Amino acid sequence: MKIVAVTACPTGIAHTYMAAEALERAAKSLGYSIKVETQGSIGIENKISQKEANEADLVIFAADVAVKEENRFKDKAIFRVEAQKVIKNAKAVIEEAVNQLKNK
Repeated sequence: MKIVAVTACPTGIAHTYMAAEALERAAKSLGYSIKVETQGSIGIENKISQKEANEADLVIFAADVAVKEENRFKDKAIFRVEAQKVIKNAKAVIEEAVNQLKNK
């Protein structure tokens, strides 16, 4: 399964990067491929291309603010969650997102 995710928080410092790291670790432990874009205080890093967005099986927004350039994901079901929830238990978040995707 290919997952793309965007993390963002109001200050764009700690939670943005902590959530990204948690998602990467959890996806790896579950055997999923993931690319995480961070939208922090210095702008967009590790940007997800339109091609990557199109090829993704699952899109996760772990964001407490509006995601920039959200139109890249317009034809995708997006699983939205607070960054803090991802930091606390990213594996459970990914599992919940996958289950929702399978039940659609």
